[in-house]
Amino acid sequence: MDRGNEYVRDADRTLEETYEEPMSLGEYVDRIFENPTTASHASKYLLEAIEAAGTRTVVEEGEENERYRFFDDPHNDGEHAILGNTEVLNGFVDDLRSIAAGRAKDEKIIWFEGPTATGKSELKRCLVNGLREYSKTPEGRRYTVEWNVNTASADSRGLSYGGDPTASDDEHWYESPVQAHPLSVFPDDVRESLLAELNGTLEDHIPIRVDARLDPFSREAYEYLEETYRRQGEDRMFSAIADENHLRVKNYVVDVGQGVGVLHSEDDGRPKERLVGSWMHGMLQELDSRGRKNPQAFSYDGVLSQGNGVLTIVEDAAQHADLLQKLLNVPDEQSVKLDKGIGMDVDTQMLIISNPDLEAQLNQHADRNGMDPLKALKRRLDKHQFGYLTNLSLETELIRRELTNETEVWEADEYEELEARIREPVTVSLKDRHGETKEREFAPHAIEAAALYAVVTRLDEENLPNGLDLVDKALIYDQGYLQEGDTRREKEEFDFDGEAHDGEHGIPVTYTRDTLADLLQADRDRHHPDLPVEDVVMPRDVLNAMADGLASAPVFSTGERSEFENRIVPVKNYVFDRQESDVIEAIMHDKRVDEETVAEYVEHVYAWETEEPLYNDRGEQVEPDPLKMKLFEIEHLGRFSEAEYQGNEPRESVKGFRREKVITALNRHAWEHRDEDFAVEDVDLTAIPVIKTVLESHDWDDVERTFEDFDPRQWDDPPSGTETEAVKERTIETMVDRFDYSEASAELTSRHVMGQVSYRWD
Repeated sequence: MDRGNEYVRDADRTLEETYEEPMSLGEYVDRIFENPTTASHASKYLLEAIEAAGTRTVVEEGEENERYRFFDDPHNDGEHAILGNTEVLNGFVDDLRSIAAGRAKDEKIIWFEGPTATGKSELKRCLVNGLREYSKTPEGRRYTVEWNVNTASADSRGLSYGGDPTASDDEHWYESPVQAHPLSVFPDDVRESLLAELNGTLEDHIPIRVDARLDPFSREAYEYLEETYRRQGEDRMFSAIADENHLRVKNYVVDVGQGVGVLHSEDDGRPKERLVGSWMHGMLQELDSRGRKNPQAFSYDGVLSQGNGVLTIVEDAAQHADLLQKLLNVPDEQSVKLDKGIGMDVDTQMLIISNPDLEAQLNQHADRNGMDPLKALKRRLDKHQFGYLTNLSLETELIRRELTNETEVWEADEYEELEARIREPVTVSLKDRHGETKEREFAPHAIEAAALYAVVTRLDEENLPNGLDLVDKALIYDQGYLQEGDTRREKEEFDFDGEAHDGEHGIPVTYTRDTLADLLQADRDRHHPDLPVEDVVMPRDVLNAMADGLASAPVFSTGERSEFENRIVPVKNYVFDRQESDVIEAIMHDKRVDEETVAEYVEHVYAWETEEPLYNDRGEQVEPDPLKMKLFEIEHLGRFSEAEYQGNEPRESVKGFRREKVITALNRHAWEHRDEDFAVEDVDLTAIPVIKTVLESHDWDDVERTFEDFDPRQWDDPPSGTETEAVKERTIETMVDRFDYSEASAELTSRHVMGQVSYRWD
């Protein structure tokens, strides 16, 4: 087998595609005229990386929106995708566009704030991953310069920032420690002329800007070469300095420490060290600096130095509040100082991330009005607020990620696809106290129950329209509509006006994750002679545990505990309705009305109302059959009784139903397809809500009418040979085959449903 070498060859190919051979400055200029984006300044480069990944359509808080795929972490298989908060992220991209174009927000520092577990850390990882992978693509290449001054003269003093070079030629080359832009080598007037010509070729409305001078380390090399060739009487001075024996342009992969600077909460040191780096005193003594501080002896390990060229991130910014004021002038002046006499130009997009505690620090002097010493800082911070997820599907996806490390980003063309994923069971393998591996199952709707409860705790009741509860609001936010029997009501029909605070507080996903993890380990006091029901976590187990844990969880205040406890009942009712629907549909699965019968009814109703001709199988024109329509409406729809007909002719209530529920839907379909030849037989029957109900759902009346001897009170242990036994056997089998239940979870779910139904069974 040659498996090992095969992987090595794959790695070789990957690196070949990532790195290029160094090129001369002239070759680089030719390259950027072929692909101008590779010369982009920091904010424009970040914007291009985000836009290069494309967009997709999502529904959040009931509104359709375009979402940048970059934030789905596509290069990393979605591992650090930011779920939700699309409107906030779009606002961030809009700001980037203004900053990159030099419009209005140049001096702003972008600030992401939000409570814990809202995706702020994922934002940092997503940015790093996305920029790293984009910089490996031909259109996203990022370039800097490297220097070799040893070739200028045999007795040169060398160039280093960490030790003497060895004899090898390649080891005489030293890269700019702060990713200096190659165009910064050119004199100002030449660079301006070059950029004017380059921007003239752009179709983009955002011009490329390179205002920075060479960094101090590179400037040391440039000035040394300039002095050397001046003494030698060189006429073509710049050509000599920029000769490929001294100066090369190389591409680099953007990553933390090279193009991305990240300042963590635990990083310490004086502000100057954290911002740009520190002097290495041992090196200062080694270098012949003629009594001055030599930039070759600087560490360049501060966050701005590392992030120069692309992005600077201050994480947990409340831990670095003292540093933020030092950053005040960096965005608009685009420079910092290594020392009093040594400045460094920087080109980086600055971004800070914090919990709400930073805002409290910033507002500590707010009551002093115009005398607030932090006013200038607050003016420069452009705030984008992350909130808790308020979409059921997104929260379900997030909980599954936390429990199983799934990284796939859920995408769907229709909500029904998302709905199927929301209800799915989850199986987790774990070792018990004896070291044996066991499978524990979260039954269908269990993760959904946890997600829905978490979302409901995050929604504001103040702007709730009459007749809706918070579960309804959660469903509208996730679907964009609310299905009420035959009627679909779009979000626009509801009045959600008012000052909403959705997503500002509530149960964080970390609490849900920990509760579910504990349930996996807990012993359950239930048994079955044949099925491992003790290994199944049911939706009611999840909701009871989440409610019971509120009292001891330190993250909630007394008021929050009381508020959240009061919100669990509608969630329990909704989840039970979902389980009940599964059981009924499993019981009635083989008794569904076939589409031919439904289509025949629709055609007869259409002909009855419009007097359009109706033909039988032999092509003969026939009249609409009032008996067929009547039997369908009584037996299959279950809408009407004999009293609502005069013989076979419908009374007004039935006529109104046919016109409002069937004909109106058909007319809507005809209008939507008005450019085509409309024919009722071409209609997708599931496009008619009342017909969709007939095809896809039943109720207990249907069960009772179909199985006359069925008795739900016998469900737990049905007597042998009874209709109840036969119905149960088929139901459990269907729940397993069609609805993703295991035998154990199907047994528990159906028992729970039948236990409730027994009380109201006639």
